[in-house]
Amino acid sequence: MILIAESGSTKCDWVLLDSSKTVPTRIRTKGLNPAILKKKELKNIISENADLANYKEQVKSIYFFGAGCNTSKNKNNVHLVLNSYFNKATSLVEEDTMAAVYATTNTPAVVCILGTGSNCCFYDGVSIINKSTSLGYIVMDEGSGNHLGKELLKGYYYRQMPENLRILFKNKYDLKEKKVIKKLYQSKTPNKYLANFAPFVFENEEHPFMKKLINEVMDIFIKNHILQYSKELETVPLHFVGSIAFHGKECISNQLKKHGFNAASYIQRPIDNLINYIKAENSIT
Repeated sequence: MILIAESGSTKCDWVLLDSSKTVPTRIRTKGLNPAILKKKELKNIISENADLANYKEQVKSIYFFGAGCNTSKNKNNVHLVLNSYFNKATSLVEEDTMAAVYATTNTPAVVCILGTGSNCCFYDGVSIINKSTSLGYIVMDEGSGNHLGKELLKGYYYRQMPENLRILFKNKYDLKEKKVIKKLYQSKTPNKYLANFAPFVFENEEHPFMKKLINEVMDIFIKNHILQYSKELETVPLHFVGSIAFHGKECISNQLKKHGFNAASYIQRPIDNLINYIKAENSIT
């Protein structure tokens, strides 16, 4: 049995492939980001899931693709956790950008992730090339749910958000200052907390304030990330993966056109295409 995991900071989608079954078994847990969570916390998320526990002895091979798995230390931590829990399995751990690549292309392309966090890379047909180092959710993550959440909170507390939106925002979320500050500075996953506000943007995307906010956030992502790959984009396509990319595709498309680019695809959940890739690699029909 093969276990595939595609994890962001917010959630992790697991798929069990069994050659004797035509329909894969799907499981969802909290996100497992080794850049944010310690090994004990990672293992707790896995071990607390009853569905994963039911199959732990049957899993022989694991493909794990996750946010935060961009350093050898973080990769090793995930390896250790997976191998200690699924003790009969071997594991392959790659960063989430590799899942995005496998989900969108098997030829050279520029691939972007816009979910809780954000990333952008060039795939040369064999390996991933990053032109900048990600410094994580505090400094970077432009265009992400985390970024949108920050801008919403600033717009609300600076009273730049129009009053009708402020009322809707306040009614939807608990915005007591003490609670917000505690979540931002004492929570283990403030990026997830901030990204939880992102759906409000798309629920109200026709409002001029929201349109302006989305346009500015996406333009920053394009300028800071995509423009680094302008030379590559003269000959290869551009793909987007992630919930923010999928829900914001109209805005992203408009902003891309201003810079002379077009996106070939927008995929909300890479796990489905990832299943097909790994099935083919393991000759599973």
